[in-house]
Amino acid sequence: MKQSILQQRSASLVVVLALCLLPLVAIGQTADVQQSVTSKLRLAAVDQVVEAELVNLVELYQSLHKFPELSMQEEQTAARLAKEMKSIGFEVTTGVGKTGIVCVFKNGEGPTILVRTDMDALPVIEQTGVPYASKVKVRDKNGAEVGVMHACGHDIHMACWVGTARVLVALKDKWKGTLVFIGQPGEEVGTGARLMLADGLFEKFPKPNFALALHSDGKTLVGTIGYTDGLAMANVDTVDILVKGKGGHGAAPHTTVDPVVLAAKIVLDFQTFVGREIDPLEPVVITVGSIHGGTKANIIGNEVKLQVTVRTTKDHIRKQVLEGMERIVKGHAKLANAPDPVFKVDLGEFTPALVNDHELVLKTVPVLKAVLGEEKVLPRNTTMGGEDFARYGRAGVPVFMYFIGTIDKERWDASKAEGSMPLPSMHSDSYYPTPKPSILVGVRTMSMSVLNLMGKE
Repeated sequence: MKQSILQQRSASLVVVLALCLLPLVAIGQTADVQQSVTSKLRLAAVDQVVEAELVNLVELYQSLHKFPELSMQEEQTAARLAKEMKSIGFEVTTGVGKTGIVCVFKNGEGPTILVRTDMDALPVIEQTGVPYASKVKVRDKNGAEVGVMHACGHDIHMACWVGTARVLVALKDKWKGTLVFIGQPGEEVGTGARLMLADGLFEKFPKPNFALALHSDGKTLVGTIGYTDGLAMANVDTVDILVKGKGGHGAAPHTTVDPVVLAAKIVLDFQTFVGREIDPLEPVVITVGSIHGGTKANIIGNEVKLQVTVRTTKDHIRKQVLEGMERIVKGHAKLANAPDPVFKVDLGEFTPALVNDHELVLKTVPVLKAVLGEEKVLPRNTTMGGEDFARYGRAGVPVFMYFIGTIDKERWDASKAEGSMPLPSMHSDSYYPTPKPSILVGVRTMSMSVLNLMGKE
């Protein structure tokens, strides 16, 4: 009997609690519905502006693609973007971090949101065959003639950046706060963000509460987005090595110290070092991208120059790798009785690992899904690429970079056919985004992401 009474009382208590919670559930459901309606109204307003601007943005993209500039030489590009942003209504400051621009639009009290684009191109001769292909050739810092190409999608980034600025100013009645749009130089050499911060980006201008950026993806279908919560991209170091020897006749190697043989041993031992001294669960890449030595087949030269990129994801692993590489270089020189080599880590081109802020990811990813659909916004693995957008995060601002697909369905399907060539990677002379739909996705998602962080109900 006692057990029966207890059971009855428990059942009654459950009913009472359920009845008490019903209003709370209803309130929660009402809030969700209201948020959904607000999101749809915002997207409709964004789409109306984008539709009016899209043709002009594609033309802007094609012009930027046709006339690219190398890292830290982006003078005409910066001038073009500055002109665009002034016409929209931003206060524009040029020459920040040499060729960077900072554009500020104040719209009452509210959060400050930074949106970044990079501006620089790569020393690549374009082979895409598109009508607006770059034919630009210049002298690099070493005096060699090189082609110049936007082979990493920075032209798409700039077009999306301008488009987002136009949308947000057109819809300024829907948000309160401050926009800080920055055009950053020198991303490809890991220099621009550092220089802009050193030039007072967060002291002379409003310090943002959040920082957002997008990046082109040359391996995914247009209309899709990839994102990473947390560690997204790697530390990047550039190492210059000068291997010294003692030159002489190619027919009498015993009278020389051959720096080519030394360099070959060093290159191979770098890979052995990764495989045998680094925890196999820690991703590390050592790539010798450039090796130069000698002048003629029958002459043993005095030196060989190596240019190396090193990718790590943790600071203590980075330290271990760089110290190990230096030990290998100096150890081989000592064994061969060669002059002391030069091992130089270029700290000016160091890029720290990009770590997307967890809370900012949680705030933004639902917005991306609302714009494109749940199935088109997918988690993305950490990559060993580098991005100096990471420096804004290291300066204390929550950051989030996401990746937009840029490949049209025709090229996508062709790449999947049996016996076909894979899609070209970023930095390839054959990579090009499909402009109109890529810009459309970039402007819609970035505009909605900013409105979500600062928009009024």
